[in-house]
Amino acid sequence: MGNFKFGVSFREIGTRDAWIAKCRRAEELGYDVITVPDHLGTGRFAPFPVLAMAAAVTERPRLGTLVSNVPFYNLALFAREASTTAALLDGRLDLGLGAGHMKAEFDAAGLPWQKASERIDRLEESLGYLRKHFEDEGIDHPRLLIAGNSDGVLELAAEHADVVGFGGLRQQPGKPPGTFKLDNAEAMDERVAFFRSRTSRDPEYNMLVQHVEVTDNRLEAAEAWHELTERSAVADARELLDAPQLLLGTVEEIAGQLEARRERYGFSNITVFEPNLETFAPVLKELQ
Repeated sequence: MGNFKFGVSFREIGTRDAWIAKCRRAEELGYDVITVPDHLGTGRFAPFPVLAMAAAVTERPRLGTLVSNVPFYNLALFAREASTTAALLDGRLDLGLGAGHMKAEFDAAGLPWQKASERIDRLEESLGYLRKHFEDEGIDHPRLLIAGNSDGVLELAAEHADVVGFGGLRQQPGKPPGTFKLDNAEAMDERVAFFRSRTSRDPEYNMLVQHVEVTDNRLEAAEAWHELTERSAVADARELLDAPQLLLGTVEEIAGQLEARRERYGFSNITVFEPNLETFAPVLKELQ
């Protein structure tokens, strides 16, 4: 198993000064990767410009999208943005790609909402297009992260990705697009096993952690999170104790959970969301 790599996903930029402060704080705390999502809506930002600024105000962390919503884009324009950013970041870009999952965002952009298989086909098309574009521009192709939960996306990751991203979320049947439930530990076993059955390569395995809570009472924390999510995440709050998308316990317990999950699933590349930036920092230090 590889050494741990820890990242933080910033959901909002805030002001210019706030963004600079966030990036520098992440570097100061020891995070290895700073990532941003690709969503529409008030307070959301264009990923590539903010990554370019992050590169200008930090020295060590890698910088990436988690993930670029490929079906949003004309591929020629997306390739230009990605390659320009890669050149400015001088080898620090982790280009994260996904097939999109939020119908409301496509509606807001005036784009047609396609079924999953068509969005995955678009993602596959982008891989060859991007590779050729980078070659034609004479720019080294960035490290590639492909994230998703479906068979189709994981098969693309098995063939092409340097990092495979597991969110451990799946669409709830009969619910509006973007309404998710959490895969429990056994379901995650199946997804990882499926991926491994499709590849002979050795990429990094990324887990996008939904919540971190440092506590002396893991069960109480699990039950509180279960209520917060309106009991839709899993059937029983106790299932959350072993779910790799959550980190609950003392600093030492969480460190032990990460080591056990690295052994079980291969998750050595761990990303937490911005609200957990400071909460997770003592765990990061424990495992460095």
